[in-house]
Order: sequence, then structure tokens, then C-alpha cells
Amino acid sequence: MPVNSFVDYPLSWKTEKEKLKKPYFEAIAQAIEEDIAGGKLAPNTQLPPQRELADYLDLNLSTVTRAYELLKRKGYLYAVTGRGSFVKPNDVDDTVLLPGGERLPVIEMGSVEPFSEWNKVVLKAANRVLERPAALNLLKYAQPWDNRYHLQIAGEWLKKFHIEVSPDRLMITSGGQNALTTAALALFRPGDKIATDPYTYPNFMDLAALLQLTLIPVENDGEGMDPKALKRLCREEEINGVYLMPTCANPTVVTLAQTRREALAAVIREEKLLLLEDDNYSFLTPVGVLPLYALIPQQTVYICGTSNSIAAGLRVAFMVYPESLKAALIRGANTVNLKTAPINAAIIVELIVSGAASRIIEEKKRCAAKRNAVFREQFPATPHFQENAFFQWLPLPEGVDGMLIETLALRAGVRVLCSRRFAVAKERCSYIRVATCSPKTAAEFETGLMLLKEIMGAQDAARQKIGFTL
Repeated sequence: MPVNSFVDYPLSWKTEKEKLKKPYFEAIAQAIEEDIAGGKLAPNTQLPPQRELADYLDLNLSTVTRAYELLKRKGYLYAVTGRGSFVKPNDVDDTVLLPGGERLPVIEMGSVEPFSEWNKVVLKAANRVLERPAALNLLKYAQPWDNRYHLQIAGEWLKKFHIEVSPDRLMITSGGQNALTTAALALFRPGDKIATDPYTYPNFMDLAALLQLTLIPVENDGEGMDPKALKRLCREEEINGVYLMPTCANPTVVTLAQTRREALAAVIREEKLLLLEDDNYSFLTPVGVLPLYALIPQQTVYICGTSNSIAAGLRVAFMVYPESLKAALIRGANTVNLKTAPINAAIIVELIVSGAASRIIEEKKRCAAKRNAVFREQFPATPHFQENAFFQWLPLPEGVDGMLIETLALRAGVRVLCSRRFAVAKERCSYIRVATCSPKTAAEFETGLMLLKEIMGAQDAARQKIGFTL
């Protein structure tokens, strides 16, 4: 037993020092590697802080640091400045390697893979683009504000979402995350404070940490960010900006009503804040509901991705901004050497012009509705349920830990994500985000739901029987 008596200290990963052989850093690295391979440590799991693990094992801090560094070099971990070390996901592997070497197929319901079967339509468009005489020009680098034709088509596409913009205030970026990086780097400074939902997009959280921006959660009343709470926060803190996903917010699926958007826009206008409006699910916005950009265009950078709506692998997004921010955003794009792939933009443009993009969206929405109807049969008590959403936000029974469910689900062959990954501050209760769009077939989807329901039911029953929090 460690001399510091940390034996009962809660850590996301533990081992017994007695099982480790010298050199200890290699033994720790090997033990973690085995638990990753065996599915005990799911992708993106945060490992214990190095000092806490060192205290638990009664070892020098440098020993644990060497173990973590070894795992990073071998590709098992990645670090996020200010947050710690995490298990690196294998984006191309859809299996879990068990300790005996057996591979267990995994039903993907963690990452959002939006009905990839419709990529066959994208492939046809790509072939048409590549067969044209000017196709060679599409293999060159291009500035995101260069191609006038692409920008004009992007502007026409954005009108579907009530965005009126000239090509001079529009940038084509390599995906929504690329646009967020450019905007955050160009428009904010280390130490700036950005108001967000209590649960928000993890990649934006990581980006904020990297740029030393402070994210401050704003109270949520069940219908989205509370305007009164935002106003109160602005009185208490020097808030520089707001990050919002107004439609089908990731991960809570909340869509802001028109009245809520107007109220938030009024606070943002009055407090002279800068809004980053991440409208990745703009195609799911209810009829007649406007983006906040339409209400406060001079204080909003609007980002509309096409990854979920049209084709994930092309990584194309449209960023709209006021004239006053144009120079800063161009400097930011140059700073990160943002060069887009014209061939990707050309394929998206071809899909838009041919009408295929709209058809893909309607088919995806139809598929999502069918999947979500099955989901609701299995899990009827789902808050903020959206018929066409690509994922759902599932509350867990009181006392059941989300990370535990995530780990057990992965061992059973289902990958889901727990709410801790999305929490800006300490969470009061646990949820699971279930990507209903990601399983390859309806049968695979139903199997995944069945396994998940069994796991959750078993844990709830065990908690009640034992009488303490798992």
C-alpha cells in the first residue's frame, strides 16, 4: 500500500506498484498500453494528472512523466495544454483489441459519422469535376477568399439559411474547426473570456485551452443559454465573446427558438460582445427561425459547415464576417497558413449547383427520423429529443457515472461518449451522447441500442442493490 494512503483515491486509471517491474516508467507505459488495447481505456479518456498518479504509486513525478512521454511518442496519448493527457483515438479502426489478441467489432455511436452511404452521390460529383479540362488547376493551393465563382455559389447556398452576404465577406475554409481556429486566433487574445453553454463542442474547448482563452459556462434553463444569466455574467466578469451552436447544439441537441435568439442577440448587442455562431446543423433549423447573424451581423462571425450536411471527408465550411473584421481574419488565416484545397470546394459547389446537395440533406433527414424513432422507443425519457438530429442526449440514472457507462459499452462493442467530455465546468449529473447516424446499418444500430440499454439497466440495478454511488 502506498505510504501516502492514496489507495482509495479516485483516478481514471490505476495499477498496483507491486505489479510493476523496474524500470518503472516502462512498466507504467506498458500497463497503460495494454489497457488501451484491451478497451479498458476508451479513446479520449483523460489519464490521471502525473503528480496524482506519482503520489498514488509512491514514485517520483519524473518517472510518471517519462511514462507519459513514451506513450505520446508511440502514438497512444495526446496532450492538451492546461488540461492533461488523453488516450489518442484510432480514427480508422472500428475494432477493440482484447488482451488475448482477439478483435471485437465496435458499433460506432460515439463520433458523428453522418450517414456515409450517401458518399456514393458525392463520388459521382467528384468524377464529373475531375473529368473537366480545368481539373488540374484544382490541385493547387488557394487562398480561402480567392475563387469568386466558389464564393458566389456559397453565398447562394447560405441564402437557404437566411444569410445574405456578398463574396467579399465570405471565406471558404477547410472545415468548421479550421474556421473556428482562424477566428479565435485572429479575434481574441490570451486571457480573454468567452461565454459558452455548460456543455459544448470539445474541440472548441481544446482550442480555447491551446490559445489560453477562458470559457465560462452560462446558466441554461432547458431552452438554451439564458439571456438574463448572460447579462448577469457580463456584469460580474469582463466577457469578450460568446460561442453558440444555435441549432442542434452539440451535445445537448437543444435548438434555440426564435424568441430566445432575439433575446440573446439583444444582450450581445448591448454588451458589445463578439459572437462565434457555429451553425454546423443549419440544415436542421426549423422553418422561419433566423440565425443570430441575421439579427446582429456586425458582431457575428457565422460558420456553416458542410461536413454533416453533405460530405464529411471533404472538410469544407463557409465563414461569414462583417467588413470590420475582414483584415483581422485574413491576417489570422495567413498566420495559420490557411490554404484550402480547391478540389474539395469544387466538389461541394458541383453538388450544390446540381441540386444533389439538397437531395442528400433530405435523405439524411429522412434516415435520421427513422433512426430516432427507434431510439425513442428504447429510451422514451430523452430531453430535447429532435426527430431529425444526428445524435441524442441521454440522461443516466442518478448515481451512474457516464465514464463508467462509456467504458462498459466499449467493452461490449458499442462506442458512445459521456457528458464529461463536453462539460465546461464540473457537471451535476451524467449523460451519454449517442450518435444515431453513425452505425452502418439499421440492424447494427438496433443492436447497439439493445447493448447500451442492457448496460445502463444493469448498472442502475446494481447501484440500487448495493446502495451507494457507482
